[in-house]
Amino acid sequence: MSETKPIPVTKQMVWVAYKKVKANKGSAGVDGESLKIYEERLADNLYKVWNRLSSGTYFPPPVKEVEIPKEDGKIRKLGIPTVGDRVAQMVIKDYLEPRMERIFHESSYGYRPNRSAHDALAKARRNCWLYSWVVDIDIKGFFDNISHEKLLLAIDKHVNEKWVKMYIKRWLNAPVQKEGGELIYKEGKGTPQGGVISPLLANLFLHYAFDQWLTKHFWGAKFERYADDIIVHCRTKEQAEKVLEKLEERMQSCGLELHPEKTKIVYCKDHKRTGNYEHVKFDFLGFTFKPRTSKAKKDGYKFLGFDLAISVKAGKRILSTLRQSHFHRWTSNTIEGIAVELNPKLRGWLNYYGKFRKSAMAFIFYNFHRRLLKWIMNRYKSLRNNIGKAYGMLMRIRKAKPTLFEPWKQGFFAKGLKMTKAV
Repeated sequence: MSETKPIPVTKQMVWVAYKKVKANKGSAGVDGESLKIYEERLADNLYKVWNRLSSGTYFPPPVKEVEIPKEDGKIRKLGIPTVGDRVAQMVIKDYLEPRMERIFHESSYGYRPNRSAHDALAKARRNCWLYSWVVDIDIKGFFDNISHEKLLLAIDKHVNEKWVKMYIKRWLNAPVQKEGGELIYKEGKGTPQGGVISPLLANLFLHYAFDQWLTKHFWGAKFERYADDIIVHCRTKEQAEKVLEKLEERMQSCGLELHPEKTKIVYCKDHKRTGNYEHVKFDFLGFTFKPRTSKAKKDGYKFLGFDLAISVKAGKRILSTLRQSHFHRWTSNTIEGIAVELNPKLRGWLNYYGKFRKSAMAFIFYNFHRRLLKWIMNRYKSLRNNIGKAYGMLMRIRKAKPTLFEPWKQGFFAKGLKMTKAV
């Protein structure tokens, strides 16, 4: 690094940041430049990022807004920075993260090194066995409503470097470019959901707005937080009601609002916890926690427990993705080719949702095999109207190549498939 540069950003820092951005992939920003195009002039592009960051002259371009449809018919807005801006953000994120990690709460799991959604789910599972009540918290439009003023106060507590604060302010104030090209400027709140540095800033904001506050005022309660997905465990209904009442006030004081329909108090009902209550289940990180039949490990005794498995919403999303692929129409492809195309997604779903009660995913792979059977009937004319022979062929393929598809490797195969419904 040149001694004339006033800011201690090195070329090595930029290179490490680029490698992480490359690993995370992602689409093009407002400039339409994909990772592949960016890498055609990689040395020049990275030099430009380093030169501007280290001299204080880096200004982020607008963030591309992408609308993602949600299950309830509403829209989730994601902000996609350019590739170069993602590299720049990663440099500052890497610089700040170690000191933030020293202060963050042990019950915060989202977007932190060496912590995962599975860690949060396992802890939530244990706490549901120990605590009878859960406050299921949903913050309305969290990323769009983060107060810049309050966030910068939190930054000031841990960051002395003026250049770091300068760049954070520039990213917070960077406009959003809508699909039609219109630029929307922020009015003191919001950070793009999709930005590289946004999760770190969001964690810092909620560290003070929620983690520290709950620990101080309700020391007997436990919680798990994954970014803005939060559940709080309480021993009594009265405590849960008090937490919810005070939390509504706390969020308002921080410029946030709890979603009135999605935030609720849940009773963790099992064979020991009797009584009838309005809510006995909740969703967290793609899983549904609710009363389920469980089996004791020692003697196989069955009892009603409170446990988690893939949520109906997550299952429907997976089925929708399989349906939209139309792989049963890929008649010019071989079954090995289909496996190559689908296995990465199938493996990802199984690795994530199969972590807890993998058997609950059976309905997904039943539908997958129905569609695979349809592919055989479409590909081979002699089997088009003979479901029995088509099923026999599928059985033979599985026997000859038991590891061809990821679900087969993990013990899923639907017996007695019925093609009574359209696929």
